[in-house]
Amino acid sequence: MADFTKEIEKRRTFAIISHPDAGKTTLTEKFLLYGGAINLAGSVKGKATARHAVSDWMEIEKERGISVTSSVLQFNYDGYCINILDTPGHQDFSEDTYRTLMAADSAVMVIDASKGVEAQTRKLFKVCVMRHIPIFTFINKMDRDANDTFDLLDEIEKELGIATCPINWPIGSGKKFRGVYDRTTRKVLTFSDTQKGTKEGVEEEIDVNDPHLLDVVDEDQKDTLLEEIELLDGASAEFDQEMVSKGELSPVFFGSALTNFGVETFLKHFLQMTTSPLPRVAEGNEVDPMKEDFSAFVFKIQANMNKAHRDRIAFMRICSGKFEAGMDVYHVQGEKKMRLSQPQQMMADDRHVVDEAYAGDIIGVFDPGIFSIGDTVCTPGQKFAYEGIPTFAPEHFARVTQLDTMKRKQFVKGINQIAQEGAIQIFQEAKGGMEEIIVGVVGVLQFDVLKYRLENEYNVEIRLEMLPYEHIRWIANKEEVDVEKIIGTSDMKKVRDLKGNPLLLFINSWSVGMTLDRNEGLVLEEFSKN
Repeated sequence: MADFTKEIEKRRTFAIISHPDAGKTTLTEKFLLYGGAINLAGSVKGKATARHAVSDWMEIEKERGISVTSSVLQFNYDGYCINILDTPGHQDFSEDTYRTLMAADSAVMVIDASKGVEAQTRKLFKVCVMRHIPIFTFINKMDRDANDTFDLLDEIEKELGIATCPINWPIGSGKKFRGVYDRTTRKVLTFSDTQKGTKEGVEEEIDVNDPHLLDVVDEDQKDTLLEEIELLDGASAEFDQEMVSKGELSPVFFGSALTNFGVETFLKHFLQMTTSPLPRVAEGNEVDPMKEDFSAFVFKIQANMNKAHRDRIAFMRICSGKFEAGMDVYHVQGEKKMRLSQPQQMMADDRHVVDEAYAGDIIGVFDPGIFSIGDTVCTPGQKFAYEGIPTFAPEHFARVTQLDTMKRKQFVKGINQIAQEGAIQIFQEAKGGMEEIIVGVVGVLQFDVLKYRLENEYNVEIRLEMLPYEHIRWIANKEEVDVEKIIGTSDMKKVRDLKGNPLLLFINSWSVGMTLDRNEGLVLEEFSKN
């Protein structure tokens, strides 16, 4: 028993969030470098480091240099076992990020030092605040010209409404970036070239009063640093572990992921400031991660990770106990006992079979098509379900027609599999079949990904016709209302989802209001819980 709790205490599970291009994937790579998981770190762009990042494994990701799906990476460092959930930064894939945040215990927010807080960061941040999860800030790209450091902190506090506490402080930026000052040890960490970040850098610690410091920084920089330290000590919030754990105070670190500087310092501090896996809520009760009984929930489904086998993987976050390969589990939503086959841990598309895993870990299991996002599996005899993961209302709709009717089988299979992953939502006309379907997405880039994946993975060509609808509503009281008799406006369309639930599509919000006025007792909802 003792070893099993020790294993759980070692676990740290966090998600990395940011606006596109702030350097999130590059930072993930550098963590892996320090964890000894890879020997040479790749970056998303750049000829000098012409390896693709480990976490970008889909063809389309390598082509466009952006992350489209979240990936899960595990490595060991300094006696800890770390699970990183790398999320797509692009807003068109934000749904994937929201779900991933459900599986993490803390979040690392990466901010570009020259751009500050951007739109997507705000959105994701709100989800973290909603869940009260600890947020750590890494201000990246100090090796380029950056905004004033105090202004950056002010912006984070103003925009995101969270207090900040700088743990270290940058000295210069761009070509004049010399290193960071650690506020706890009162030493300066200097910065050395790392062959464009592919190797670990050599760091040197120099006391702030050591005359040798002037060999590294010029006189003006030293004077500025001493002034800023004085200001900081007087003005910034004190570090308070309790507030960090509640998600009310964000520790801030500075560095450059591309050149590896500041990454290891950040990792060390982060591990000290975070806790082992947190309890999760199931049916109103908290489930203790240290409990012996195994339980987990599915937060992501990914089809075709392996082209040769056309398989589907359901990703589960283990919430309590210990998982062992070959054990019997109970699938709550499917109401049946089963064995989780081929349990594996990932290194993006590289995978290895696991014999055991503990609370806090993420495992991928083969899914024959029985799991949905939000499902719970637990030890037989225990029957409880973790809280569902919200489905976000799509904002863009298109009619999808297949060009070659002979490939109907592949088309239906492809569409259904991609929909089960949660990247798109499929609707059928109230009286139509699968010949013509309507696809709804959160961001228009998802249409490109759908088209690309259907052609490349299922060999099916499609035509997309954009539709003018912008609002979708679930009928909350469908048992009490005769859907056929709903009187709507001329632009309203009745559709149903894959589970046969009735939905209404509208072009504008005025029509939503009119429909509610015309149908007494009708209740419409913007979200649906999985």
